[in-house]
Amino acid sequence: MDNNITDSRKVQQQILQYANTVTKGFKKTRKKFIAQAIFGIQASRDIKLSNIARSLKEDIRLIKTENRLSRQLMSQDLTQQINEALITDSQWRIKADTVLALDLSDVHKPFAKKMEGLARVWDGSKGEPGDGYWLCEVIGAQVDKEALIPLYSELYSHKVKGFESENEQILKAIRMVNTKTKGRGIWAMDRGCDRRILVEELGRLKQRFVIRLRGDRHLTDIHGRERKIPNLVRSIKYTEHYRVSIDREGYKEDVDVQLGTRENLFIEGVQVSLVVIKGFSREPMMLMTNVDKSAKEILEIYLTRWKCEEAFRFLKHEYHLEDVRVRRYQSIRNTAALLHAVFYFVSVCLGQRLRMSILLRKIIERAKRFFEVPVFKHYAVADGIYRLLFNMRWEERGLNYEPERNKQLSLGFC
Repeated sequence: MDNNITDSRKVQQQILQYANTVTKGFKKTRKKFIAQAIFGIQASRDIKLSNIARSLKEDIRLIKTENRLSRQLMSQDLTQQINEALITDSQWRIKADTVLALDLSDVHKPFAKKMEGLARVWDGSKGEPGDGYWLCEVIGAQVDKEALIPLYSELYSHKVKGFESENEQILKAIRMVNTKTKGRGIWAMDRGCDRRILVEELGRLKQRFVIRLRGDRHLTDIHGRERKIPNLVRSIKYTEHYRVSIDREGYKEDVDVQLGTRENLFIEGVQVSLVVIKGFSREPMMLMTNVDKSAKEILEIYLTRWKCEEAFRFLKHEYHLEDVRVRRYQSIRNTAALLHAVFYFVSVCLGQRLRMSILLRKIIERAKRFFEVPVFKHYAVADGIYRLLFNMRWEERGLNYEPERNKQLSLGFC
């Protein structure tokens, strides 16, 4: 029992140290709120304010704690500052060939009526439109490693005043990550991100990319002629064979695929190659890229993006992101930003050093898995943290407050 208490205090101390990193430049009350939110989300394994308030175990009425958290959640938009803090902290982890997986996900709210900014979104799990919010996320990962680096997350709605376009939301994420990482990394995106305006901006920023193409797009050949994608695919010869292991909804499957390449194509002045893969489904997969690598390596880069998609499912399943109950648009955005900060703690901060990797093993042991921990271990880590923090009381010791500037004029005396 004493060992469990010790481990629980170690986890809480690491959360406090991490909160100090995330909240640099914030005022005292905002620092305290963010630290409590990061602790409470993990201690309750939920993002509802009532459960976060219960996990803090304060010596006041529960409704008072919840009201205070609610006021802080709607007082200031935290998305930009949290994104900048996390990208700055992890920028050195992004290498030249790190895959930067950008994904447009959704927060589906089918029964909500009064939530501010509620808009029509595409529910990917059901394959039909519904009410909710969009979520633009960027996660870094290495092709040959399982570690994930959450970099950017922003919830938005096209019904809110000031919204420009979906393209601007994507470009905003790309520009912020590109600025902090000094142009390192390879962007991996799904169908829909093969728009000319996005490719043009990636070319202007001199970014490398692998983007899955839709069948109705056009590319220009070396003679300046526009070619339809289906015509280009029919002219490709499949010269390579490759056996790849993919994760299909929780189980591994080995698939034999054929690969072919067509080079010297152009889109918006950017020279690209077309890599076509047969074997995954009835229709061939088409990847557009300006990365100077073999077809097999291009495929592995894109499949790494599939690995990052598990992270999006993890946030919805483990912390019940789609069960958000606050109604103000700014509060909803802040909830998603705080959950992004929690995901960064689980993914990056734990296991960063030898001392932390020992603590991580203890956390996973607390998850009490019957079988070995799966490759995507975040579920076990989140479960272990929840079990350690469930009966812990919130303590502020270790949270560093920056001295507030005293604006009162004073006279100096000799």
